[in-house]
Amino acid sequence: MGVAPAVAHRWLRIGTAQTPTSRLPGYTADGAISGEHADAIISGIAHIGRRAPDGICHEERADIEHTLIAQAMSGATPADIATKSRELGNTYAITAAGVPPGEDRTINEFTVTPTNGGRVAVRGDLDTVTGEKLTAAIESLNTPRPEPDGSDDARTQGARNADALELILDAAAVADTTLATPPTTQVSVLLPATAPDKASLQWLGPISPTTASLLTCDSTVTDVVIDGETVPLQMGTSKRLFPAHLRRAIIIRDHCCIKSGAPAGRTHVHHITFWSHGGPTDLDNGCLLCPSCHAYIHASDWDIIIGADRHPWLVPPATIDPRQTPLPTYNRRTMTLDDRIAA
Repeated sequence: MGVAPAVAHRWLRIGTAQTPTSRLPGYTADGAISGEHADAIISGIAHIGRRAPDGICHEERADIEHTLIAQAMSGATPADIATKSRELGNTYAITAAGVPPGEDRTINEFTVTPTNGGRVAVRGDLDTVTGEKLTAAIESLNTPRPEPDGSDDARTQGARNADALELILDAAAVADTTLATPPTTQVSVLLPATAPDKASLQWLGPISPTTASLLTCDSTVTDVVIDGETVPLQMGTSKRLFPAHLRRAIIIRDHCCIKSGAPAGRTHVHHITFWSHGGPTDLDNGCLLCPSCHAYIHASDWDIIIGADRHPWLVPPATIDPRQTPLPTYNRRTMTLDDRIAA
């Protein structure tokens, strides 16, 4: 039919998904909903179906279809529909079963490849939290600046982003790398006043409760309560959960990430009893975890306890060790079984 491959693929997706849907075929047939919007609705339904542990039944599919069609008819863009689908998907997912794909750090990729002419191609596929950090950092440094003669900035958006990335790299090169300096994450978590459990990030949209809990564990977090029109109703205060003196004490005890052994300078201080569950910020409720292990602990059935020796111990899930025997931390793994029993 002479169309581009992307358009042909979209038509194919729409055509093959017409049978499971009830209302969408009529709206697309009379032109009330565009092909782009129909594709977003179909992709959204499929996304939510994948997120639900046991899939979605016919009635649930019909309700989701109605919700997304109503959003499309209200003037929402395909991107808005995709965001709504992610939000609905989070409500169907069971956090104990793992994090959603958008928040799975284990599938992250980032490559820097030299190309012809002495240039470098950068390509990445990042989880939501890492992407939020990168986006927030670039957005804070890519503001248009006037030219020397007072005219508008001649740089393209891509060029401004590249200049911002260079500033970030320059800042990292001269940053204080003292081990006791806690890593910080400047993020804004948006909390709808009518549904405080449906948190989202300022730049990249809805996140699961698991990731919301992770962000509040070792970050400078600003909670922003918003109304239905995304207008802030109340601003929380940025808070450093583990101050430097406590972090130093925990480094002296743990030395490194208690699970993987990553250097202390690359670790977060994890609340053993989550901050969101009322856990205190003190020596006996903190331990060192690298970013990957930190995310994994929040999303998995592994547990951490403080033993009688006031050291943290890792407790594997029953699927790995039916007896759930506590394991010593990385820096203490030369301990014998007798030592562990005695502890």
